[in-house]
Amino acid sequence: MKIAVVGSYGAGLTMRVPRSPAAGETLSGGVFDSGPGGKGSNQAIGAARLGAEVSLLTAVGDDDFGRAARALWRTEGVRAEHVVTATAPTMVGFILVEPSGENRIAIAPGALDELDAAAVETFAAQIADADILVVSMEIPEEAVAAALRAGRAAGTRTLLNPAPARPLPDDLWPFIDVITPNQTEAPVLLGLGAGHGLDDEALVRALRERTGGIAVLTRGGEGALIAQASGVTAAPPYRVENVVDTTGAGDSFTAALAVTLAEGRGPEEAVRFAAAAGAHTVTVAGVVPALPTRDQLNARIGNAP
Repeated sequence: MKIAVVGSYGAGLTMRVPRSPAAGETLSGGVFDSGPGGKGSNQAIGAARLGAEVSLLTAVGDDDFGRAARALWRTEGVRAEHVVTATAPTMVGFILVEPSGENRIAIAPGALDELDAAAVETFAAQIADADILVVSMEIPEEAVAAALRAGRAAGTRTLLNPAPARPLPDDLWPFIDVITPNQTEAPVLLGLGAGHGLDDEALVRALRERTGGIAVLTRGGEGALIAQASGVTAAPPYRVENVVDTTGAGDSFTAALAVTLAEGRGPEEAVRFAAAAGAHTVTVAGVVPALPTRDQLNARIGNAP
């Protein structure tokens, strides 16, 4: 199966802290680590580890972070010949992780600001050749729109992981076959303010009505809701005993969902498999080290799709 990914790459600079500092406070006692990240790259690597043939479009700087990224993609078997080398530095994300595993992230986009519609055009053949196109939103809206339009023009199934969330233009919704927000992102996408009064089922139905395809609302420990033409169904959570780090769990979920859908599995089965992938990821520190292989997921769930 073939998957094309249009999204971000960034270096993650992570500090594990006893607690998040208050405004103006300097907090000691943290433990520092650095490594590769960015939603597009994470999703591409996650899909490759699960057995897909993956092509990636993103942008990196002509710097040590960018060179490390290209070396990583070679190692992971992700095709990256169309990745843009930008004039700006590679994206950097600063991540604070609390003992509970909860995280706070600040991003300097850098090179990603140079990912535009012209770059997507160079990737059109890869999109057309894919079974599914995965797009995330850490990149300029111009690139998001161009990728979704290219997917629809080529007849390739499109999956939008709308993170970080922002309201979507009305003309983009029809180009989305599968959309996967969490509970926080869904109201933003729909342009709803605080106090909108919609419960999770109403939100996922509204998302599905906008796309006409499949909407998956992820709800953390409550599992997920899946809205399709036949109605709304609930997918139970995949329980784990020890949450170490939630960073990257959504990307792992997205990668596994894309792979399983590309294999021809139904949405309910695909979401169950994706939930197991996300659950595996939260039990391992870091992002790329936590992205599971197919063998690891088979061992975890006993009978993976």
